[in-house]
Amino acid sequence: MPGGYLKLIELGLEDCLDEIDAQRFLGYTLNKDGKEALVSFPLEKFHSHVVGRTFHHGRFVQRLRKKVASLHNVSLEQGTVTSLLEENGIVKGVHYKDKSGQLLTAYAPLTIVCDGCFSNLRRSLCHSKVDIPSYFVGFILTNCKLPKEKYGALILADPSPILFYPISSTEIRCLVDVPSQNLPSVSNGEMAHYLKTLVAPKVLPELYNSFISAIEKKDNIRIMPNKIMAGAPHLTPGAFLIGDAFNMRHAITGGGMTVALSDVVILRDLLRPLHDLSDASAICKYLESFYTLRKPMSSTINTLANVLHKVFSAPSDPAMENLQQTLLGYLKLGGVFSSGVSALLSGLCPRPLSLAFHFIVMAIYGVGQLLLPFPSPKRLLDGAKLLWVSISTNHFSYIMITNTIKIYNNLKM
Repeated sequence: MPGGYLKLIELGLEDCLDEIDAQRFLGYTLNKDGKEALVSFPLEKFHSHVVGRTFHHGRFVQRLRKKVASLHNVSLEQGTVTSLLEENGIVKGVHYKDKSGQLLTAYAPLTIVCDGCFSNLRRSLCHSKVDIPSYFVGFILTNCKLPKEKYGALILADPSPILFYPISSTEIRCLVDVPSQNLPSVSNGEMAHYLKTLVAPKVLPELYNSFISAIEKKDNIRIMPNKIMAGAPHLTPGAFLIGDAFNMRHAITGGGMTVALSDVVILRDLLRPLHDLSDASAICKYLESFYTLRKPMSSTINTLANVLHKVFSAPSDPAMENLQQTLLGYLKLGGVFSSGVSALLSGLCPRPLSLAFHFIVMAIYGVGQLLLPFPSPKRLLDGAKLLWVSISTNHFSYIMITNTIKIYNNLKM
């Protein structure tokens, strides 16, 4: 996201997007029942190179590794970490296996744990309550173009939303959201049948043939769990948890990397003035402020992602259907309404208060649309249902936003 790209610039790592065929990304088209709303990132105030970027993640990670390894004060060791090394409640380093399988130990005054969404180290460092509301079924399309250049396409369909975005000059990634309780098997062909019969008819016409070809291509389908986990750390001297190992949101908005890069900037700024990390307990206490400083960005993107997935993934519910239509209509209003939501989505406006504002205004707009041109009993009932679903869908989000605003205001004081 553009907000994540700005963080990459702050870290001096923007050149890691060079030479990997990364694509400029300006926003999404939101499609439902033949209607379309354009969600453009509000980039007018930035230099032309500040846009979203899409790419093969592996290529980007390798560029990051190469950049870090080139620094004179970095020693790169590769292996598989098996466990943290603890002594008297203080993490002293890690046990790991090298390429030959030999078990080795690395010592450090501060160990940064960032082993991703499948982390096997987080258990002793945070409350790891993970929810998996759905899976992304992913595959790559070739020989086709998206309806609008440099824009992804999000289709609100029954039974699930479908997402398309470019990852190179010749490839488009497709992600199909499938509820956890209904995940077909890939190995016996059930998944291919599901995609062809239930999903393909909802795909945009210009992508249909490539969509079918991609499904039929051998070993092209991959499955990834969409995990949600609140950031709830155990403060542990000598160790620090970051990234998807620490906090996850639904991947429907693609905001995870932006949150992670924002967290890295905050941690970098906290560590920069320190010259001695030997007092593990004091450093642990000092780094506690990280969890407050990260709230504006993380809670804004996390809340928006989790709420949008709830709204997008329940089309069979008439009230949710009305909520989807409300969102589409709200974005088509343009101006501050569309740009406000896209600024939140893109990480350019990490302000929970702004998110709360748009939640409230969107609910009011939706009820108003249902009551027009005059409030009949059925319209009043539909409006009440929409309001109730909107409140219940966002209940946890409102609590999260309110708590974040309190923390943020206390921080400014």
